Amino acid sequence: MLEVDSEKTNRGAMAALQKLPHDRALVLLCLFLAALWEAGVGQVRYSVPEEIDKGSFVGNIAKDLGLEPLALAEHGVRIVSRGRTQLFALNPRSGSLVTADRIDREELCAQSARCLVSFNILLEDKLAIYSVEVEITDINDNAPRFGVEELELKISETTMPGFRIPLKSAHDADVGENTLQKYELNPNDHFSLDVRSGVDGNKYPELVLERALDREEEAVHRLVLMASDRGDPVRSGTSRICVKVLDVNDNAPVFTQPEYRVSVPENVPVGTRIVTVTATDADEGYNAQVAYFLEKNPGETSEVFELKSTSGDITVIRNLDYEDAKFHEIDIEAQDGPGLLTRTKVLVTVLDVNDNAPEFYMTSVTSSVPEDSPPGTVIALFNVHDRDSGQNAFTTCSLPENLPFKLEGSVDNYHRLVTTRALDREQYSFYNITLTAKDEGNPSLSTDAHVLLQVADINDNPPAFPRTSYSAYIPENNPRGASIFSIMAYDPDSKDNAHVTYSLAEDTLDGVSLSSYISINSDTGVLYALCSFDYEQFQDLQLWVIAQDSGNPPLSSNVSLSLFVMDQNDNVPEILYPTVPTDGSTGVELAPRSAEPGYLVTKVVAVDRDSGQNAWLSYRLLKASEPGLFTVGLHTGEVRTARALLDRDALKQSLVVAVQDHGQPPLSATVTLTVAVANSIPDVLADLGSIRTPTDPEDSDLTLYLVVAVAAVSCVFLVFVIVLLALRLWHWYSSRLPRAVSGGLEGVPASHFVGVDGVRAFLQTYSHEVSLTADSQRSHLIFPQPNYADTLISQESCEKNDFLSAPQSLLEDKGEETFSQVNCLLQYT
Repeated sequence: MLEVDSEKTNRGAMAALQKLPHDRALVLLCLFLAALWEAGVGQVRYSVPEEIDKGSFVGNIAKDLGLEPLALAEHGVRIVSRGRTQLFALNPRSGSLVTADRIDREELCAQSARCLVSFNILLEDKLAIYSVEVEITDINDNAPRFGVEELELKISETTMPGFRIPLKSAHDADVGENTLQKYELNPNDHFSLDVRSGVDGNKYPELVLERALDREEEAVHRLVLMASDRGDPVRSGTSRICVKVLDVNDNAPVFTQPEYRVSVPENVPVGTRIVTVTATDADEGYNAQVAYFLEKNPGETSEVFELKSTSGDITVIRNLDYEDAKFHEIDIEAQDGPGLLTRTKVLVTVLDVNDNAPEFYMTSVTSSVPEDSPPGTVIALFNVHDRDSGQNAFTTCSLPENLPFKLEGSVDNYHRLVTTRALDREQYSFYNITLTAKDEGNPSLSTDAHVLLQVADINDNPPAFPRTSYSAYIPENNPRGASIFSIMAYDPDSKDNAHVTYSLAEDTLDGVSLSSYISINSDTGVLYALCSFDYEQFQDLQLWVIAQDSGNPPLSSNVSLSLFVMDQNDNVPEILYPTVPTDGSTGVELAPRSAEPGYLVTKVVAVDRDSGQNAWLSYRLLKASEPGLFTVGLHTGEVRTARALLDRDALKQSLVVAVQDHGQPPLSATVTLTVAVANSIPDVLADLGSIRTPTDPEDSDLTLYLVVAVAAVSCVFLVFVIVLLALRLWHWYSSRLPRAVSGGLEGVPASHFVGVDGVRAFLQTYSHEVSLTADSQRSHLIFPQPNYADTLISQESCEKNDFLSAPQSLLEDKGEETFSQVNCLLQYT
């Protein structure tokens, strides 16, 4: 059906214009205003059920508008709606109106009797607007629904029959026959259903009590209320109704047991629930609210346990102790809300657990015992007790192994601690004895007791020296009172038994008591020299040092001390040959004029009372009347001719030879030799009485000239010797000869060297005696006879033997000459 509605047409046209682009909208607006009076607007109505599928046919809009289906696109036909989701659409091919989405009538119109959806269709080319109205018809797609799924009602058991209780209504979103039509209640003996209609036409159900209630018989009644419509198909909804019968306090609480018995271990933790008492009341609610109370009784039970008034839980609030109380009795009351009550007892038995360790009770304890105490000496007497009972109270005692003690049992858990062997304070001065008492509980408990025992000392150890013997060294000529050595003995005892004093054993040396030479400090053990020692008098002393403690009786021990006197260079070399004449005669050495260079004229023999390096001697020619005629061996003391004797050489030659040791500082001695030069013995005897020392000044000048000449020659010769030494050293490095073979001894045969402790012995054959004396105008001349003499020289001293061939009387005018020092030890045999 088509109807014209100008007002709706204007509104639709304006709305359509607002949807167009701005420029196009202006043009269309002008055309619309011009043709507005001529345009006609129609209205189309359709009807469609809700919940149909998307794209379902609603109506043939092309036909109703008088247009061909294909002309819809040409006329620019479209749907115009405001403020609502587009529910419909145009099918351009068929020219029909279809649903654009699923349509829910209840969502659009709720409970309205009619549900209309209006929108406009715009023909853009004609600016014609058509109003379309679609009615959405209801279908039975909603079942009645209650506001609550379960309704709880409370009715006192004293309520009289006929009592009415309004119930919650159901709601159906549909309309007409599809909405709620009736209520039904499930059959029961106590309730019925009555439905009343309201002024608004709705139906309201009521529950009616038909028979008196008894809560103790049936406390809860469960009903089902059903609401249904008359749609096709019929839909319904249900609501559960729980009717609780309210109680009246007509019953007292009743305990589940007339008496409660419980056993708990004494080590149960504080706060542990040991039992729960329960009382039930046939009533309910406030009438059945049972509270529990402890009945106050004399004693400490109320201080040990706590009763929860609401739950009936009995908990421990203080540690239980089997040893204090083995049994507890608790009186409990149960009372409901209005005040009805009943009583019961709880009997608590405390079980013993092994919670007490054994305890020591020392009756007698000895803190000190002598180390010579016999085995079996009682150290302590004690008792062991355990407060537990049964197996938990059985105890055993023990002590560590490897101790000189044992435990002896006695009556009533008494024990004795005794020694098993003699004690030794020097090994252990005290004992910290740990006694252990252990019970037989599970788990087992133990207790330790400590006995500190001091071992008293007795004097059973003599002083002991760290070494079996001692050696000390002291230089000779020491100052009196000098400290020589310190010796110390150790005594493992204590106090006076360990106080050591020192002394020297009585002895003599050369008939003089040793106490005249050495003294010892009795407290410190330091030895002092009472005199200045002389190495040449004696070289060592043997002493015995005695160490004695202060015990009762005192004990002592001794040790030997060897005191060695070390030599110092305090003795001047002593010349043995030539000896100084004692009868007034003059000793003369003979040198024949036919003697070749190197002829052995005589030998100076000297000794030194010192030892070692202090006794190593060297010889040098200090002064000669004829310089360059004689030489002296640096280490042998042999006086030899340096050149052949000439006729012009004086008959009497005077030589001064110096002997010097190698001590620090060195000491020396001199000897004057007289050498007679003659070809035969008669010449010597004839001229013996006229021998005088030349005193002519001319001879002195001549001697000075000779000395200067010899010095010049000697310098040249010394340069030659240095060059020769350099060449020999180079040859030594090239041939890798041992370092001990020096250049000064290269000319000596190897058979003349014997190694003794790193020192070489130079063997030289020489021994002669010359004695020329005047006795009653008779002279005796003894010519030299060959013999062997051994001279011991060191390696160090032999490294400079090249100088033996050099002239040694170069500075006769000043009476002294300088020679190189070498360290040689000469032993004349």
